[in-house]
Amino acid sequence: MGEFRYEKDADGIVTVTMDMDGPVNAMNAQFWPLFAETMDRLESEDGLKGVIWTSAKDTFFAGGDLNMLKSIDADGVQGLFDSVEATKAVMRRMERQQVPHVAAINGAALGGGYEICLACNHRIAADNPKTKIGLPEVTLGLLPGGGGVVRLTYLLGLEGAMPYLLEGKQVSPQQAVKAGLIHEVVPADALLARCRDYIHEVAGDPAATTQPWDTKGYKIPGGPSMSPKNMQRIAGAAAMLYKKTRGLMPAPAKILDIMTETAGKLDFDTALRYETRRFVSLTPMATTKNMIETLFFGMNKVNGGASRPKGVPPSKIEKLGILGAGMMGQGIAYSAAMAGLPVVLKDTTVEAAERGKAYTAGLLEKRVKRGRMTEEAAGKVLDLITATDKLDDLKGCDLIIEAVFEQIDVKDKVLAEHEALLAEGGIWGSNTSTLPITRLATGSAKPENFVGLHFFSPVDKMPLLEIIAGEKTSDETLARAFDFARQIRKTPIIVGDSTGFYTSRTIGTKIIEAVELVAEGHDPVRVDNLSRLTGMPTGMLSLLDEVQIKLVVDIYNTQVEMGLLDPEKEQNPAGREMLAELRGQHGRHGRATGKGFYDYTPQGKTIWPGLGAWRKPEARISDEDIKDRILFRAVLESLRCLEEGVLRSAADGNVGSILGIGAPVHTGGYIQFVNTYGLDRFVARCEDLAERYGERFAPPAILREHAAQNRVFA
Repeated sequence: MGEFRYEKDADGIVTVTMDMDGPVNAMNAQFWPLFAETMDRLESEDGLKGVIWTSAKDTFFAGGDLNMLKSIDADGVQGLFDSVEATKAVMRRMERQQVPHVAAINGAALGGGYEICLACNHRIAADNPKTKIGLPEVTLGLLPGGGGVVRLTYLLGLEGAMPYLLEGKQVSPQQAVKAGLIHEVVPADALLARCRDYIHEVAGDPAATTQPWDTKGYKIPGGPSMSPKNMQRIAGAAAMLYKKTRGLMPAPAKILDIMTETAGKLDFDTALRYETRRFVSLTPMATTKNMIETLFFGMNKVNGGASRPKGVPPSKIEKLGILGAGMMGQGIAYSAAMAGLPVVLKDTTVEAAERGKAYTAGLLEKRVKRGRMTEEAAGKVLDLITATDKLDDLKGCDLIIEAVFEQIDVKDKVLAEHEALLAEGGIWGSNTSTLPITRLATGSAKPENFVGLHFFSPVDKMPLLEIIAGEKTSDETLARAFDFARQIRKTPIIVGDSTGFYTSRTIGTKIIEAVELVAEGHDPVRVDNLSRLTGMPTGMLSLLDEVQIKLVVDIYNTQVEMGLLDPEKEQNPAGREMLAELRGQHGRHGRATGKGFYDYTPQGKTIWPGLGAWRKPEARISDEDIKDRILFRAVLESLRCLEEGVLRSAADGNVGSILGIGAPVHTGGYIQFVNTYGLDRFVARCEDLAERYGERFAPPAILREHAAQNRVFA
């Protein structure tokens, strides 16, 4: 059974070692009684000099029980409120006990774990490169409910606390000391000894047993929320939050509200209770359940290898070759070198290869300037990249990734010239967003060792890697590709080799639906703005300009020529015709040329007046229909990918849609969105849209089956 081990030494110092059931300590049903019983015992001790809180796990404390939190419905809110208030009451007993409580942070202290640390008088962390400290609840649709919002606002002030509370920023122990989140960092083997020494050093000092917020006359750094400077800061933060969330994610706004009230007229204990009310109000919300399900459980499933072929031993790439030092190749080289992997970056000339390597040099220089890396460490990363135009330098690579132009003949030529340079048993990866892997592998001597590796631009920032299995790609190759993705710290999803795979196919549906709306005669600015109001990062017409109209048209024409698409079955004929005309007759290729749906100038962008030719004053449609047509197209395409086996799991679809193609975060991904929308309700809405706008909105069989069985997509 889990326990809080209790040891009192001869000096009267008690060490409480948290060792709960499972791999981590968490604020679950087991935690509440252990915590309260330990405080009962501490309060009854004679001769108590101080208390050290530490952990028997690799992490200090992981936070709240997310399984429990995502299960809360409206009927469970009062029970959760009572539980949270009871735990906070124990924390207040800790703070008010007239002996120093010291947090010995031996590993990660996030969320509820850091809230326990905040309730301690002194916080000392071990110098552990894996340790992160912070309050990331907002990234899961929650807020710190164990006193984190209130205590951090008191500790750092409104401005200082905002990045940690509103953005969920996590920092290393060294950064935490500089920010004032903790007090000290010491070598791991000296952690407990330093905690004991600290207790001896402050013996008899009342200041060491009184929290800042309980100190008479204490003022929150930066002043109260009603000061003119802070009122302006709060207004600015509220505006930025709305711009980022479109009002679709309530947690950040609730956090800002709590911070404002905490630094306002509420006393400390009333602020804690107010925080609890705001916290429990989030738990029944669909947004919260969606974000927890995908951004925690789904992400863990995907990164943990749920879709990785079973029975294949773990592997590591020892030498990576990259063909093409352009935008994609240079980004892959940077990501691999940052993971400590030797890279040979080859292009047709050594000058081009050196320019690709210079991209890494530039990114490393920024890290050094920001204090995130030493010059010595940056130099070691850069030395891992060999820029070359020589074939022989690629000999012995156990993975070669071609990142050349998206043209089959170019990729075929590169494969023929370089495949023999692979090490024995080496694998070949083609970086492509749309070209069929099975077709590309026909020129390979070993198609079973050929795999698609679809990176997203910019590679150094985008966390997703879409791994595409061709018809002959072996399970061993897929597993090795998966392991490589994790090696370079990417999140991998494994998908089938259908036209457009998963991500390109799905992102294309919502873009072309927006174009279809404009072709029907609706206002393009309205269409673009409403697509943003679904929670997508940018408007669909703006996104199309970024992707390039020319590229989208060329890809479509190529797929038609290859027999992959039948134009007679095109679901958005008006939209396709409009794109062809924009590209052909009007020469509007996208933002790169300054001319797309928008005109781009140094002063900004304005909608192209020529789109007025498509406007129809008689065209009528509700805002809700515009938003649903764009969002539902992507959701339905994701379901069809799951139905066809292009996706191996709902988790892959959800994680891939958020990390790769801009699915609104509050939905938890395109498939998870259906679960909390309600399957029957979603079917009915699809039927309504299909009746009015076309069969592309008809519910697929997999959706009807799940709805009939009242079974969510998991």
